[in-house]
Amino acid sequence: MTRVIHTGDTHLGYQQYHVPERRQDFLAAFRQVVDDAIEDGVDAVVHAGDLFHDRRPSLTDIMGTLSVLEELDDADIPFLAVVGNHEAKRDAQWLDLYESLGLAIRLDDEPTVVGDTAFYGLDFVPRSQRDSLAYEFAPHDADHAALVTHGLFQPFDYGDWDAEVVLTESSVAFDALLLGDNHAPGKQKVADAWVTYCGSTERASASEREDRGYNIVTFDGEVRITRRGLDTREFVYVDIDLGPEEGIDRVRSQVGQYDVKDAVVIVSIDGDGDPIAPASVEESALDAGALVARVTDHRELAADTDETDVSFADPDDAVAERVRELGLSEAARDIDETIRASKVADANVTSTVEQRVGELIEDDPEALTADDGPNAAASEPTDGSGPEQRRPDESDPDSAPAGGSPADAETRDGEDQSSMEEFI
Repeated sequence: MTRVIHTGDTHLGYQQYHVPERRQDFLAAFRQVVDDAIEDGVDAVVHAGDLFHDRRPSLTDIMGTLSVLEELDDADIPFLAVVGNHEAKRDAQWLDLYESLGLAIRLDDEPTVVGDTAFYGLDFVPRSQRDSLAYEFAPHDADHAALVTHGLFQPFDYGDWDAEVVLTESSVAFDALLLGDNHAPGKQKVADAWVTYCGSTERASASEREDRGYNIVTFDGEVRITRRGLDTREFVYVDIDLGPEEGIDRVRSQVGQYDVKDAVVIVSIDGDGDPIAPASVEESALDAGALVARVTDHRELAADTDETDVSFADPDDAVAERVRELGLSEAARDIDETIRASKVADANVTSTVEQRVGELIEDDPEALTADDGPNAAASEPTDGSGPEQRRPDESDPDSAPAGGSPADAETRDGEDQSSMEEFI
């Protein structure tokens, strides 16, 4: 029997809402996973990508992660992992650094056998490169086999990578695909194998309302997947539907019914009623002890659909909505997704876009022609996201894209960003 913790999307180093406490929360959640692994005596911790939030973590983030992995190593529990899209670098990966220190194993096409299970890895692969994958893996003689990888897979919603293709074309018969990238947990049976997401360990977006946690996967003749929650910072969601002539007093009263001390407070306003000044609501919540307060007044968009509405809570959602309204062709929306949604590491965006544009024009010279009608694209999400499935950089209030601009990549939150060479 082999029993492992399947986790991922820890996004270490993410200073959500530009608040230092949130950055600490992401490391604390990862530490909880490792503490549980040590207490339970599992055979391994399997990480399905996006250990870090971006490819230039600060020295503080690197050392904090090092400390947690050392605790796991002291307990003789291996840390098996793959590289996700957020942290991917052109050359050596941060995961390679931890492997060189004996604190991690970067999974690949060779089996890493733990107990009676062979684990393989496939780092995040951009969509434009997937057709060339051979899915060739070295043979094994273990009782079970699992592939760990990172991406949005069908048959889950918004999947752009077919899990059945991976399973049927692989040279190894896998009992399970242990996945990362989708921040919502889930499991489905595909081609006689379990395909499962562990979800993120912290809320990287205001849309991720469900409790955070990880999977426990047991290989023992069959594959059993159970779920365990994590004790993370509380998010208080206040959804208010205002009636006629109701206004700021009703909103403050509703928020006041919650204990918001040290919480992230997300207020959503719908209905009718008087105009609301979001800043005044946020100030009231902060006065009551909230760590962060954000207000979205959905009535603004309903009042004038011809104007671009930038939500106080989710500016990136507003951008995605506006892109959908532009009536871009499917090909153009694909290019937008590549540039804006950070499915490709920022270092690779230019080359990937050039390659993708060339492929599109070669296949169809009219590929970048706009669709008919202003809302032709509105029915199909262009950001690869839906409820519980958005990437942190796509839907988080007050956050810049994960890759950011070149200047942001060099200096974030006033801290020097260390390269791997400098760290070594």
